[in-house]
Amino acid sequence: MRTRKRRMMNQINVVPYIDVTLVLLVIFMVTAPMTNPGVVDLPKVGQEALKQHALPPIVLTIKLDKKIELENTPITRDVLLAKVRDALKKNPERAVVIAADKNVKYDDVTAVMGLLKQNKVGKVGLLLGPS
Repeated sequence: MRTRKRRMMNQINVVPYIDVTLVLLVIFMVTAPMTNPGVVDLPKVGQEALKQHALPPIVLTIKLDKKIELENTPITRDVLLAKVRDALKKNPERAVVIAADKNVKYDDVTAVMGLLKQNKVGKVGLLLGPS
């Protein structure tokens, strides 16, 4: 008796894979219109966002020479927290926004933001110029 040698098959039968793919495609096409996408209310940037609030924000300005102004009045970092806390005691819902010169280093802006956040100032953000 002769024994037959088995040859290696060098082809893959892809028909079952195509069938499965087409079935999945049909399932997704049928169920996609039935899903209810959630509505995402994205925040607005710039002056429009400030106009929505009834209370004007407390504006901190950081100048190019690293000097800070509170409501257009020059102030030191030591006095800054006391003044911001006093303003927030009158109305805790007010936000604090930081307006910085475009050439101010990012580190200087984040240092002021970090100082405010460490001292439990709740709403701190950046004021962006109109585009």
